[in-house]
Amino acid sequence: MTTPAWLTVLTTTDSEEKAHALAQGAVEARLAACVQISAPVTSVYRWQNAIETTEEWQLLFKTTAQRYEELETHLLAAHDYETPEIIAIPVLRGSARYLDWVSAETAPDASL
Repeated sequence: MTTPAWLTVLTTTDSEEKAHALAQGAVEARLAACVQISAPVTSVYRWQNAIETTEEWQLLFKTTAQRYEELETHLLAAHDYETPEIIAIPVLRGSARYLDWVSAETAPDASL
């Protein structure tokens, strides 16, 4: 199986301000071409032997597989959760113009 060239990377955070900061930082660093923030969502999960229900903001980062490791490292450093959700979803198909734009906006040498 070949590795997809593009990814949508998902994470969540507990405030709109934090969501905007994570999005802004990733786009400024050219680790994502675009970030969509959906809010609020309700998350129900088990954490430290308790069932938690919290309101969170979900972020979808549009990036390339080439930039994933750097994006993950960036999110881990910038995120204040002990164990943030960071999930990469492969983009198997998409508009050629859009995917070309994602590639151009996240190219490592584009910021030079």
